Amino acid sequence: MSWLTILNKRENYRAAFDGFDAELIARYTDKKVGNLLADPGIVRNRLKVAAAIQNARAFLEVRDKSASFDEFLWQFVDGRPIQNRWKALKEVPAKTPQSDAMSKELIGRGFKFVGSTICYAFIGR
Repeated sequence: MSWLTILNKRENYRAAFDGFDAELIARYTDKKVGNLLADPGIVRNRLKVAAAIQNARAFLEVRDKSASFDEFLWQFVDGRPIQNRWKALKEVPAKTPQSDAMSKELIGRGFKFVGSTICYAFIGR
């Protein structure tokens, strides 16, 4: 599955997942999951739909135990954006110690599909 495929479906995801409102997603029922799995506008993968619901629940738990979720995430980069200056695609790492740490912490807090590479895509530039 390519990133472009997912990006082209982002508005479908936004509609299907209630504007990405974690409070709503965390309360999804089996009926809602069935509706999502029947929605041709998104990738209909049962594990990923279940992960989105679990991640919403984990997000709310982290947010409620921390000052904010963004503060929780900023700790992995010492509160400063990473500004890389890669000259060639081959220079870009798949992961870094920071993304490894973020992934490990997120997984430990119950998040799914948050490996180091996806974390690096989120925090690296």
